[in-house]
This record gives sequence, structure tokens and C-alpha cells, in this order.
Amino acid sequence: MRIAQIAPLTESVPPRLYGGTERVVSNLTEELVRRGHEVTLFASGDSRTEAKLAESCVQALRLDRRVTEPLSYEVMMLDEVRRRANEFEILHFHLGFLHFPVFRALAPRTVTTLHGRLDCDDMRAVYGAFPEMPLVSISNDQRRPIPSGRWAGTVYHGLPRDLHTPTAADLNRNYLAFLGRISPEKRVDRAIQIASHAAMPLKIAAKVDEHDESYFASQVRPLLDNPDVEFIGEIGEHEKTRFLGEARALMFPSIGRSRSAW
Repeated sequence: MRIAQIAPLTESVPPRLYGGTERVVSNLTEELVRRGHEVTLFASGDSRTEAKLAESCVQALRLDRRVTEPLSYEVMMLDEVRRRANEFEILHFHLGFLHFPVFRALAPRTVTTLHGRLDCDDMRAVYGAFPEMPLVSISNDQRRPIPSGRWAGTVYHGLPRDLHTPTAADLNRNYLAFLGRISPEKRVDRAIQIASHAAMPLKIAAKVDEHDESYFASQVRPLLDNPDVEFIGEIGEHEKTRFLGEARALMFPSIGRSRSAW
């Protein structure tokens, strides 16, 4: 089949450092190519793929300090996809709802995988306004806020079998690990508290988005004065095997947006 994969431009595909959605898009794209499909990947120019790469910007927008209006590049990408739509049998979007108005008339040939949370009124409104757009959930529970959506199926995120290898069992695993991004709902502050109660060091490998910098400065940075807490920053995929494999446990005390702890 002739398939277009349309990725966010925030990170490269696969991402050099942090980037969950882009990593999923990469794994899916490479497997489709391996299975003999003709795949075109619309993504940033620094992406790496065996598919045909349609460069929509020079490099990942988050890492390009020259970019002041990232949405402009995604709008131009969608325009190119629309102009080339007849080249593809399936248009697979990973952009949330940004493409809905442009591709409404082509809805039967599209599918949109939703990689984020849907539990807010604004989300319910916009997905309700485009009921003809086929959607793919990444878990059955993700659908709960929008039960009337046109759900085509649930496809759980997968990883290549050889991506990570087990670490030797006799290692002295003497720290806890937090991996992800710094944001209120991820509750790295709670991870620090848990590690303190357990009397174990905590290593934090995480990114800080621009809109979370004030939260990081006011709520998290003061907690990093603890000598048992080490803030590493972002790490790439090749560093995760050792970071996770040598830890006693992964800390992920994430909470829902409506919880009182916010």
C-alpha cells in the first residue's frame, strides 16, 4: 500500500532526545517499510528513516532556536500533504486534530492516532465537531471522555524486540529512576518524596518544555538541592538501557489533570 505518515515537527523521527510520539511514529514507519509498503514520512529534515522522507522543516522545531512560530511549519506541511493526497491510499496523522478542517472531505482515507489525553471539555468539543474523522486510541481507557468518537480501533504502542537488552542480574542497583519530562502532572516532586522516604538516591532524566520552565524553577529546582537527587536532563534512546537497567525501580507517580494534588 501507499501510505503517508504525518508526524509532529516538534522532534525528529526518531527523536534525538525526548519524544514519545515521534518514537512511536518511527517504529511504525520502519516496520511498514520492512513489510513491503511504500511509505512516505512527512517530518523534520533531521529525521532518519528507510521510508521516503518529505522534509517539512530543516530540523526538529524544539531544538531550532531560530524558530519563533512553529505552527507555521505544520500548516505548510499540511498544505503539502493535501496537494499530494492522491499519491496515497492511506493518510495516517499523528497531529491531534490540527488537520481535521483540511482533510474532512478525505476522511475515509485518513486515520488519526491520538497520542495524548482527551479528558477536557475543549477536546470533547473539537472531536465532536468532526465526527466523520476515523480515530485510533492507544488504550481503551483513553476513549472514555469521547465515547461517541469514530473509533476505528485501539493499537497499543509497541517497541522493537531488540531495542533494549537486560542488564546483568548481579548489579548493585542502588538508585531509583525518573524518566520523562518535567510537568505538574508527571509529579517529579512526588518521586523525590518517595525516594526520600525509601532512603534511596534518585536520578532524574527528563526534559523541561518552555511552558513548564516556571513550574520547574519554582516547584522542582529547590528540591534538587538534596544531595541524593541527581538531575541528568534529557537522554537519548541509546542511553536508556543502562539508565533503566541499573536502577532498582522506575518512578512514575503521574496523576490525572483533575486530581486535587495539582
